[in-house]
Amino acid sequence: MNVIDKLKFLFWDRSFLIFLIVGVVNTLFGLSVYYFSYNVLHAGYWPSSIADYVLGSVLSYFLNKRFSFHYQATDWRSISRFTINIVVCFVIAYAIARPVTQWLLEIVGLPLTTTWIENIAGLTGTGIFMILNYLGQRFFAFQKKEDTKDTRI
Repeated sequence: MNVIDKLKFLFWDRSFLIFLIVGVVNTLFGLSVYYFSYNVLHAGYWPSSIADYVLGSVLSYFLNKRFSFHYQATDWRSISRFTINIVVCFVIAYAIARPVTQWLLEIVGLPLTTTWIENIAGLTGTGIFMILNYLGQRFFAFQKKEDTKDTRI
């Protein structure tokens, strides 16, 4: 199997498309939680971000379990694997996003401020997180014992 075929296998199937739709719903929900907490409850940046992250992850668990990966069981194993996946993906994505973004901007020759670099790195981290999170949920958190069903489109 060549590289293109491997990438198709990993990403070009029904579960990835539904994962993207769930991601949009989850993002809108998370932003609503953040802005409500921050602007209405005046909770501040970190408490609002934590509320967004925690509640968004709970919603993501149930939506992806049910719709993206059709995982039937609700058990501590899937919940703990999902939690581990979220934390590991977040740490990896945001640990590499800033240095990679800064390196790429230096290559291009854009002399941007730290604020701009960190804003762009936030977007980069989101993209890296999405890819890692999908793979982690599909092959780790919601891994089925017998995954013989071909869902590729």
